[in-house]
Amino acid sequence: MGEADWEQELTADVLAERYGITVETVERVPMGTDTVNRRVLTSDGRRLFVKEYASTANLDAARSALDMSEFCRAADLPVPKTWADRDGDLVALSEGSAWAVTDEVPGRVATTAMSVARAEHIGMVLGRMHRVLAAYPLPKFVQQSRWRTGTVEDALSRCNAVLAMARRHGHNDLAQLREQLDQRREHLTQHVDRLRIGLPKDLVEQALHADITRPHMLVLTDVVTGIIGFRSAKAFPAWELGRAAFDPRTVSTSDQWASCATAMVSAYRSENPSLPLGDVLACVRIAILYMLFSLYGATTGDYKLPHEAEVDLQQHWQDRQISIRRLLDNFDDLEDALRTSADQPGDHR
Repeated sequence: MGEADWEQELTADVLAERYGITVETVERVPMGTDTVNRRVLTSDGRRLFVKEYASTANLDAARSALDMSEFCRAADLPVPKTWADRDGDLVALSEGSAWAVTDEVPGRVATTAMSVARAEHIGMVLGRMHRVLAAYPLPKFVQQSRWRTGTVEDALSRCNAVLAMARRHGHNDLAQLREQLDQRREHLTQHVDRLRIGLPKDLVEQALHADITRPHMLVLTDVVTGIIGFRSAKAFPAWELGRAAFDPRTVSTSDQWASCATAMVSAYRSENPSLPLGDVLACVRIAILYMLFSLYGATTGDYKLPHEAEVDLQQHWQDRQISIRRLLDNFDDLEDALRTSADQPGDHR
């Protein structure tokens, strides 16, 4: 039996046993780091997305993420339905693995920069999601915030460690990486303190998706049709807004990136006016700080990713490098533009 036939039989057996679903076809999706992902067509024409979790996966975290996604779906956010198994569990145990089944929704992950119209729709969806999740119980998992509390010295040491790892793994352009890390060290040394000084003392924390990024938004043209990839963590709404508004693919490749950011922030504010204005305006500082303290993608050999995912991660690192420079170069004008776009009646009473 070939691997494809074996996967079809395994998936069909699990869905029949745990969900009462009859499978017609199974297609492997070559992405994902801690899950094996498959698209399934059922005998009655339904299209499903099936995740098989790695043996090392944290199933409590998976259940928490799926529970949050169902909470958001119940509030009419564009989140695909998660199927409960015969026992009512969102994570099913079968054939020695853990499984989750969701509806497949129309749309795709965008590979190009946002348009202003798409950024505005993302802002509307994100603002509504944050407003809904303000009533959700705080998750056990707390999103790391090195961008707020980590030391510059530790970040500089991590740059050195990344370069050493790249040498060991035979990085294909060590000279370029060395130059990029030198630039990162310079930015960390020059800008972290001044960016942190302008942050509100008490940023709002609440339950959040915690990974609202381009790969976790399915879109059709300029409309968000599906939010996926929930991590379910306690975090800062301003941090999540900043990550979305200053998407590195958009900032690094589009001459409309600033207009996209202001459109998203304005739409967000209209849907979630209770988040303090200071938090909203801090999103650009936080976005820069977060990228400065993240070295994700500088090396890829240690992640053991499929080739397609590895190439995408390498591009993400390059996009971030460009984004940091552009955001720092345009910082003052950008803060002014955000203040204008986020202004709501009553802010200056």
